[in-house]
Amino acid sequence: MITQNEHLDDLKEIRTIMERSSRFISLSGLTGVFAGTLALLGALSVYLYQQDYFLGRYFNRGIFDRSQLLSAAEFRSLVVFLLLVAFIVLVLALGFGILFTTRNARRKGLPIWDSTAKRMLINLFIPLVAGGIFCLALLYHHHIYLVAPATLVFYGLALINASKYTLNEIRYLGITEVILGLISIFFAGYSLIFWAVGFGILHIVYGTTMYWKNERVNR
Repeated sequence: MITQNEHLDDLKEIRTIMERSSRFISLSGLTGVFAGTLALLGALSVYLYQQDYFLGRYFNRGIFDRSQLLSAAEFRSLVVFLLLVAFIVLVLALGFGILFTTRNARRKGLPIWDSTAKRMLINLFIPLVAGGIFCLALLYHHHIYLVAPATLVFYGLALINASKYTLNEIRYLGITEVILGLISIFFAGYSLIFWAVGFGILHIVYGTTMYWKNERVNR
């Protein structure tokens, strides 16, 4: 006779098959850890490049209009540096993400690129692209103090939108990013700190949690 344990094993197997067909479960937690580390290094480099702007006159005078703080040349240099740092962090984070996710998929015997992965990326990039254009518009109008909160909010929305096709932890991370971004709008003088917490520390915490829950315990 079929025992109750055998029924439970069958149900678990069915559930696993359904998750593999509807969710991209190969995403590695190490991606979050390395992305968070890169984000912290990027935030540190931005702070070192323009300390006076982020922790000097910017806080003490409570002025958010960059025209009262930086000359036109200084502002252009800061924007170029911000875009350069963002590009480097993004490229390195994507590179590590592909590396760790590919390794995780091969270890689990799962396809690296399938329809689920495509749906996840499409749902991820729609809010990201919209947010990127919005942030460029903010820079164009010299509202640099709103860029960090906007990136947190749009990135969080992108994670929430893509979480339907991947691990549940991604949804919780997205919600946390949105909340942090909304809070940072009211403390614009500390935007770089909020950005470092959102993209740096939160990524490391969630990445570590995902790694120990979904990868380390299964080795």
